[in-house]
Amino acid sequence: MILTFEFFIGIAIGVALCTLVFAVILHSKNKRAQLAERRAMDAERLAEIGAMTSGLAHEIKNPLSSVVLNAQLLREGVIDSSLSQDESQPLIRKVDTLTRETGRLKDILEDFLSYAGRFRLDRQRRDLRELVEELSDFVHPQSQIEGVLLRLDLPPQPVQADVDSGLLKQAILNLMLNSMQAMAINPPARRELIVRVEQMPAADHHPATAAIHVIDTGPGIAQEQRQEIFRPYISSKKGGSGLGLAVARRIVEEHGGTIQLFSEVGQGSDFCISLPSGLP
Repeated sequence: MILTFEFFIGIAIGVALCTLVFAVILHSKNKRAQLAERRAMDAERLAEIGAMTSGLAHEIKNPLSSVVLNAQLLREGVIDSSLSQDESQPLIRKVDTLTRETGRLKDILEDFLSYAGRFRLDRQRRDLRELVEELSDFVHPQSQIEGVLLRLDLPPQPVQADVDSGLLKQAILNLMLNSMQAMAINPPARRELIVRVEQMPAADHHPATAAIHVIDTGPGIAQEQRQEIFRPYISSKKGGSGLGLAVARRIVEEHGGTIQLFSEVGQGSDFCISLPSGLP
């Protein structure tokens, strides 16, 4: 009789425990399903907002182009008019201000579209040394004007990765321009910009990567600002859109890579792009 009673008690406890475990599992599954559904709805809503804002930006950019064109025609008209120099010069300065500010708005919209739009990567196997050399040829005239010594530090062996050359160049260019602007705001004794390419071998279960460093001798970035600078519309530069670094990070992440910042106040900064190299 005692064994029978204990047997039924054991069954009852087992059933109760199974019921409890089943209820916990069911609740967890329902919670995960609700979370997944909410995330899907949020993603859809963000996609709709992104499409709407991108369309709005395009609609704004078109009339801005018309404003710039008409401002240029107005300037030519003032120059060709019979107005005296004392009368025409103030008008020309006002038209130039209109053209300059309208052009700045267009640049901001271009940066916004680069950040908010969808990227379609056209990946090709590239030697990153060649890509950086091509970009250096493009930036070199501006670096000379800014009084910045531009140097490349390239290895003798190819450093290859599957990349969209145009987009990756844009990301690196944004980093280079950011460094030159930082050195212009707080000029160091020696203005130098180094672009280094290196192959990082696989280690500790991490695959091999290709690294591109953009190193400057600027003022450096304080610890509390290092996460903020990659957020959209965060800029310490007058007239900056605050999207250059955000666009660079997004392009790199679309490639499956990362951007890391190593910086010391008063010593300069090192922005390091790491990309999958496809090597074992």
